[in-house]
Amino acid sequence: MKNRKLLLMALLFVLVALLAACGSSNDDGGKDSTGDSGDTQDTNDSGDSGSGDDFSVAMVTDIGGVDDRSFNQSAWEGITEWGEEHGLSKGNGFDYAQSNAPEDYVPNITRMVREDYNLILGIGFELKEDIQNAANQNSDVYFGIVDDVVEGDNTVSITFKEHEGSFLVGVAAAMKTKTDKLGFVGGIDSPLINKFEAGFIAGAKSINPDIEVDVQYAEHFGDPSKGKMIAADMYNNDVDIIYHASGGTGNGVFNEAKDLKNADPDREIWVIGVDRDQHDEGQIGDHNVTFTSMVKRVDVAVKDVAQLAMDGEFPGGEQLEFGIQENAISVAATNDEAMTDEIVSAVKEWEEKILNGELEIPFTRDALKTFLEEL
Repeated sequence: MKNRKLLLMALLFVLVALLAACGSSNDDGGKDSTGDSGDTQDTNDSGDSGSGDDFSVAMVTDIGGVDDRSFNQSAWEGITEWGEEHGLSKGNGFDYAQSNAPEDYVPNITRMVREDYNLILGIGFELKEDIQNAANQNSDVYFGIVDDVVEGDNTVSITFKEHEGSFLVGVAAAMKTKTDKLGFVGGIDSPLINKFEAGFIAGAKSINPDIEVDVQYAEHFGDPSKGKMIAADMYNNDVDIIYHASGGTGNGVFNEAKDLKNADPDREIWVIGVDRDQHDEGQIGDHNVTFTSMVKRVDVAVKDVAQLAMDGEFPGGEQLEFGIQENAISVAATNDEAMTDEIVSAVKEWEEKILNGELEIPFTRDALKTFLEEL
């Protein structure tokens, strides 16, 4: 009899345990192993990336770093603005991973996947291969690349018409130069940066075909000392305006210009910034060496993509291209003492020619050669 009572008590204990397990619910909306809330609907056929208030976004920088005062920083500002608009904070809804070398890309992307971010953005074409591989291996996560193209239903490619804005700052530089010698400092010699180079030369020579443009590449996006050295060489050879498309390397171009201006305040010497309005980078006492900047609204683009993904409208498999028409490419006129009314007016006239299809801006060296032959 005693054994029967013990057996009955054991069976009741097991039954209560089973009922408790079946009746439990994920009341706190917590995430499962893929980072999705239990009641989250699929946002597209590619996987289970979350949507709504629990949506999270992360970015992985290239070697320029999140504080490069240019490309990466602009992207981070866009993600930060998106996050704060939704009541999120760094580390709690959005974050970034800093890459100090190419070897950091894979570990950084992997960490963001493991931390269950719904959308992971690679900032810069150097991350293309690693973003593509991660997208192939994690179909339930959204991925994006800035400045290149990846494939897959869970990916989006964000590109810009940098040649359009570069053409316009080339026009401005040709009207401003006193020596008829301009400089272009690129980061890595690549199809992307060649777009900046080709557009800039085309714009300058559209104003004055006899203008000389010294083109040099640092082969690095995070080497200010190399940028400073190249700038010193150019300025010593009568170049008076340098346009840089080199990320953090461009900080060295600004430093050299400021050093020379500090030594000789009367010298006309200028830098054209890139990606963000880099007016603040050129401030030195009562002077500012930033002539203008080719503003590329990476912040607007990544913010738009983040919102689309959060709203369940992720543009999977698409390439989104942003240019003047999309208000994502512009020319800064912050330094109104340098960017005179005459120059601003001329830039607007050439901009209209681009918008109405009257002018096709070259974005490769071969296209530039043809363009110049037709001037």
